[in-house]
Order: sequence, then C-alpha cells, then structure tokens
Amino acid sequence: MNVFVTGTDTGIGKTFVSAALLAALNASGVRGVGMKPVASGCSDTPAGLCNEDALALIAHSSGNPPYGQVNPYALREPIAPHIAAADAGIEIEIDPIRAAFTSLSTNADCVVVEGVGGWCAPLSATLMQADIAHALQLPVVLVVGLRLGCLNHALLSARAIAGDGCQLIGWIGNRIDAQMVRVDENLATLRQRLPAPCLGVLPHASAGEPRALASHLRDAANVIASAAYPPVP
Repeated sequence: MNVFVTGTDTGIGKTFVSAALLAALNASGVRGVGMKPVASGCSDTPAGLCNEDALALIAHSSGNPPYGQVNPYALREPIAPHIAAADAGIEIEIDPIRAAFTSLSTNADCVVVEGVGGWCAPLSATLMQADIAHALQLPVVLVVGLRLGCLNHALLSARAIAGDGCQLIGWIGNRIDAQMVRVDENLATLRQRLPAPCLGVLPHASAGEPRALASHLRDAANVIASAAYPPVP
C-alpha cells in the first residue's frame, strides 16, 4: 500500500522519518520507493535543480528511481512552495505528479510520498496537500515533531486531515528536541487523543543514519505493507 507522509510543521523530520520507513520496508522485503512531488529549496547540479530531501529518499529507495519522477516539481527558493513556483513562473498541477507517481509505482510495492511543509501548506492558488492524497488515493501518516507545542500541532493537523476527507492511518513521533521535558507524558497524551495509532517513535538523532533507525519503524512498515485501505472518497 502506498502512503502520504505529512508533518506537524516544517523542519520536524519528515524526510528522515520517510527515509527510515523506506529502509524498514526494504529490510522486510517490500520494495519501497520514495517520492517528493514538490520540493522548494533546490540547488543547481549537473543534472539540473535537485533537492537534498528528494536525494535522501532516492538513496533509501529500492532500485534507482529517476530524479524527475521522484521530484517532478523542483523549486529553487527555500520558501513556501506556491510562492517559489510563482517566482519560477510555473504553477503546480496534479497531472505531472500523478504521471510521475504512476511511473514509480510500476517498480515498487509501496511508494512513500512525502509532502512539503505541514499539511496546510498551499501548493498553488487552488491546490493543497490534500489534493495530492485524494488524486493518488493515499492514506496519511502524520510525523509529530516532539517538542514543546507538539500536542496542539498534532491535534490540529489530525483535525485538518479528517476535515479534508483524508484517512489518517497512524502517526510517528520524532524526537527533534533532545532537551524536551516530560516526553513520556506528551506521548501518552498523543496516544490517547490522536484518532489513529502510534506506528513508532524515533529517538533523537541529529546525525543519525535512517537505516540504523529502521528497526524503530518495523511496526509502521508492517502496517503499511499488509493493510488494505479503501480509496479516499
């Protein structure tokens, strides 16, 4: 089963979690491939504009997926994607994303599609993250950046995901703040109040290697690989 990974905010480790999830899937024998449909903050390379997050997903994907399929919209400026796209004179549209996703799916058992920013970050004047999840019929996994304020951000994100008619199938905690106090109590509150199960918690790893932390997401990989979810309405 394919999945859409979103986060409670920008900079809470969606890519790190997605890469670790890909590593867990591939370790279990499931061919996992990452996708970053829209990426702002890209650098010039001999192959054109490339994004570090998209390259990290490729590095942890099964096979060697083409960059253009993993990241069909590579935007130079590290700003909100709809603004970066306007600066580049383009508009983000669903059809190129759907075509790239279809191509990636032919060589994968599971495509892990990582969003940009938080769930409500706009992609264009009319397009939102939810439109990608709907178009590709993807259930959603929420990455919760564990730091002060995460309870509010997580609960609001879950409410927005449900309000957009998408299916939240689970959440993953990521300890981005090594100094956060009362972590266990915060995790207990998230487990009690979020309307989906916890699929794993990653320890703080400022310079960690996703493959080394894949074991923390073994349950997440099993849930995603084995369950069948109905299409998004």
